[in-house]
Amino acid sequence: MRAEHDRTVEDIIRLTEIPAPPFGEEARAAAYLAMLQQHGLEEVEQDEAGNVMGRRRGFGNGETLVVAAHLDTVFPAGTDVRVRREGTKLFAPGVGDDTRSLAVNLAFLRALDAAGIRTRADILFVGDVGEEGLGDLRGVRHLFTKGRHAGKIDAFLTVDSPEVDRIVTGGVGSKRYRVVFRGPGGHSFGAFGLVNPMYAMAEATRGIGAIQVPRTPQTTHCVSIVSGGTSVNAIPNEVRIEVDLRSRAPAELARIDAEFRAIVERAVAQENATRDTRDGTVSAEIIPIGDRPAGGTAHDNPIVAAATAAVAYHGYTVSYEDSSTDANIPMSLGIPALRIGSGGRGGRAHSLEEWIDVEREESLRGMSASLLTILAAAGAELD
Repeated sequence: MRAEHDRTVEDIIRLTEIPAPPFGEEARAAAYLAMLQQHGLEEVEQDEAGNVMGRRRGFGNGETLVVAAHLDTVFPAGTDVRVRREGTKLFAPGVGDDTRSLAVNLAFLRALDAAGIRTRADILFVGDVGEEGLGDLRGVRHLFTKGRHAGKIDAFLTVDSPEVDRIVTGGVGSKRYRVVFRGPGGHSFGAFGLVNPMYAMAEATRGIGAIQVPRTPQTTHCVSIVSGGTSVNAIPNEVRIEVDLRSRAPAELARIDAEFRAIVERAVAQENATRDTRDGTVSAEIIPIGDRPAGGTAHDNPIVAAATAAVAYHGYTVSYEDSSTDANIPMSLGIPALRIGSGGRGGRAHSLEEWIDVEREESLRGMSASLLTILAAAGAELD
């Protein structure tokens, strides 16, 4: 990996400068598919969801470890993704989350081949789509539930963002909704007194903000986007909010989800009871736009022990975290899964000033820790 470090940096730059906006990962997927083919993997393919993958064959009984990194970024089409280099730092939207990991996984492949390392398990290297935002983990969801590998994956590691010391063992579940409030509308002066969907929306928003949540397990709610209306002098006939509900515990997520729905229903009923409905009533449609299952990998699971030992061996202080990553899907299915880091340092993720540091020694230290985790999980045969 040291000998090929410059090539790894070049791969990071090349892939970063191929736009991969939400639901628009095709160009980057095509480039990564070609790179997987060049690395001599078997069964190199693109599935129906848009994931690209290839298999490094093991010598065992057919067990499969997936090592993934996501292709998509949070940035919309048209974002300037050219990389700016300042010393050992690279600046560009998406350079660390998660483009560096795509390149690092290729470096892992070259290192395994150069060292002649064999693993008991097959390793399926995957560049997946739809990890960010409204992508709703659709790539990995397809891989585990509908693709030809569904039911045949024994463990999962997603390499996501640089931090190696922070091992994600828990998947934060989330439910996301768009709530559309509708009413008859009318002139703000001439039709004054008619039901107003804006008032129902405001009451629902107030109610959501008042939902009581525990600190442990961490549970949150957020009304994040508000839109609608046509004119300052018109009672709107349609307004919308988008809502994000999260919890580390499936039971708490279900509880606040039910409370949220009841709040919306009450807000609509209150508006219809308060104002005139002669031209129609206010209604609300709750539209799901995201559903990430909660889950976790127990700390006494061998894959956690392997990652902990590998990271500690390289001098890091290990911490365990819960987050929302591609690992949520296998965790929710009871399949051992972790998020591990790509190495080095980075910051300002999801901003236009996102950066990573590709200084050789610190990068190699982190990469070595994650590669050792993969080798342990795959049952490497070492001389």
